[in-house]
Amino acid sequence: MNTESLFETYRSRLLGLAYRLLGSRSDAEDVVQDAWLRWHQADRSAIRDAEAWLVTATTRLGIDRLRLVRNERENYPGPWLPEPLTVDTSPTPESRADIGSQVSLAFLSLLERLGPEERAAFLLKEVFDYDYAQVAELIGHSEANCRQMVHRARQRVQAERPRFEVEPDTHRRLLERFMYATQAGDRAAIMQLLHANATLVSDGGGKVTATIRPLQGSDRIADLFWALSRRAGDELKTRIGSVNGEPALMRWYQGRLHSITTITIEDDRIAQVLSVLNPDKLPASG
Repeated sequence: MNTESLFETYRSRLLGLAYRLLGSRSDAEDVVQDAWLRWHQADRSAIRDAEAWLVTATTRLGIDRLRLVRNERENYPGPWLPEPLTVDTSPTPESRADIGSQVSLAFLSLLERLGPEERAAFLLKEVFDYDYAQVAELIGHSEANCRQMVHRARQRVQAERPRFEVEPDTHRRLLERFMYATQAGDRAAIMQLLHANATLVSDGGGKVTATIRPLQGSDRIADLFWALSRRAGDELKTRIGSVNGEPALMRWYQGRLHSITTITIEDDRIAQVLSVLNPDKLPASG
């Protein structure tokens, strides 16, 4: 198998790793391209395991890139949310069934709280199922140190993840009810769907109007959607699509994709609303 064909065999795995590390499709694609350049220039006669070499290169390049972008994200105008990897405006039942192979924006947002190497160790162990000896070799730390990093990361992530998994059909039905309530500007119906202490985070990137800090409380979130429905009227079109394989609200304004919104659910109510409005993170059309 030639150099390019061998690389292409592993490209989707490398992109999945880089994306989970960085929470940005564009940054992940840059990292994979850098890995390709290194692979192209490497002495392959000295490489015994191509997959291990490529995963190591991608992991270390991803860690380096994450250190750089973390400073940018700290100075980002308003909250920073992950850039979707896949946006499907008209998902089929088959594509919706693939939810488990993707990664939610909420999960990626949790990973932002981990340090670069801690995040890499956690993903390699918990998502990509490498053992600790392999993780240690991939990121260049001792096995004991990797165990500590994964343990700390697991504790932090589990403390903030929903306690129970929600069936995809249940998730979709609750999202549909939320869609109809927000379209109608029905404040009472919106509040009924939300936890009393629900949180909304919206990312406008300083490019479009968005909340500049997270909103806490069902009443404040309901007020926001009530005001939005009154201001936009019939010009705001909404339907269910999917983001990274997860059901999402897609909103169009004057024919352009305006935002995508995903939710997390606790005790049959919406605990978190994440809205990406930054046009740089959205497809130009859908």
